[in-house]
Amino acid sequence: MRLAGHPQVVGRHLLLLPCPASLGAMQIGPDGAIRGEVRVAGHQRVAHGLYRPETADLKPWDNFLRDLSALRLVLPADAVFTHVTGARLLGWQLPALPEQVPHFAAVRGANRPRRPGLICSRLLHDSKTLVVHGLPVDDPAEVLLRAARDLGDLDLAVMVDSAARLGHVTDDAVRQVLVSKRPGTRRLRSVWQSRNERAESAGETLLHKFHQILEVPTEPQVDIHDDDGHFICRADLVVVGTRNIHEYDGAVHRGKSVHRRDLRRERALTSTSYVRRGYTLDDLLNHAAVVMHEFDRLLDRPHKAARLRAWRALVGDSLYSDTGRTRVMNRWYRSTNPVDWARTA
Repeated sequence: MRLAGHPQVVGRHLLLLPCPASLGAMQIGPDGAIRGEVRVAGHQRVAHGLYRPETADLKPWDNFLRDLSALRLVLPADAVFTHVTGARLLGWQLPALPEQVPHFAAVRGANRPRRPGLICSRLLHDSKTLVVHGLPVDDPAEVLLRAARDLGDLDLAVMVDSAARLGHVTDDAVRQVLVSKRPGTRRLRSVWQSRNERAESAGETLLHKFHQILEVPTEPQVDIHDDDGHFICRADLVVVGTRNIHEYDGAVHRGKSVHRRDLRRERALTSTSYVRRGYTLDDLLNHAAVVMHEFDRLLDRPHKAARLRAWRALVGDSLYSDTGRTRVMNRWYRSTNPVDWARTA
C-alpha cells in the first residue's frame, strides 16, 4: 500500500509524511506501531510495511519486546510466538544464533502472513498458550518441537537443558508431543533422552555433550567438600571414578570480580585431592582432538578416531560451524517465501 504524502525537509533529510486523507488507511497499534507502507519521522522499520517509534536509547531486550508487540499488527489474533523467539521470551539459554534471526510465530487458521524477517507455521494440535511479558507464547514443548525441525542436535540440546532446568518442560509434556510423530519428533526424542537438566549455561551443555560423545562418564553439578566436610564449590562435571573436575570457562570468567572469585576457588581446591581442568569454546570446537587425547590418557584407554568424527559431525550440523549456520539460514530464507526479482527483468 503506497500512501500519498507531503514531502518535508527536516535538517538535511527528506521525509514523506502522510497526508490526512491517508491516515485512515493505516493501522496503528496501542504502542504507536504503524501498519502501512509509510515513512514517518521518528519511526523505525520492523518488517515490510510495519514501523514503530524509534527507541535507540532502550536496551536490546526492550527493543526486542517492542518489535514483537509491533508484529502483532500483522499476525492473526490467535497467533503465538514459538521456536527461538518463544524460547527467548521464556528466558531459555540459546545456541550461537546468527546476528539476524527471523521472528517465529504459529497460527491456527489458514492466514499465515509471510514477509522477510517473519516465519509463520500452522498450529494443528491443541496446546496451551502462555502470556510472557504481555506477549502470547506457545506451549514450551511445542516450542522445542518447532526448533527441532530446523536446528541441529547440539543447538537443540542447549534449549532442552535450559527448559528442563527451569521446570518449563516435563517428561509428560514431551511425551505428548512425541506421540504425534510430527516432523522434529525424532530429533527431540534423542536430545531429550540425553539431556542434562542441571546444566546452568549453554557452555556447560556443550561440555557435557562433548563428554557424552567421547564416551567419558561424568556427574554434573557436584558439591565439592574438603577433608573437614566444609563446602568449597560446585563443579560443572566430575569424571566418574576419578577426582577430576572438568568445567567450562566462558567469557564471563574473564570479568574482574568473577576472576577474583575463581582464583579464591582454585586455591581452596588445592586443599583437596581434586584436580580442576577448564575448557573454552575454542577447545571444544577447534582443538577437539587435543582434548580427546587428554581424556584418553586420563582414562588410560586407546584412542578411537570414530569418537572424534562423531563430535565433528555434531558440530558440523550445528550453528557452531559455518556449514551448519549456512544450512539453517538458507532454510529460514526459503521459509519467508522470497521473491526472485531477477526473473522479472
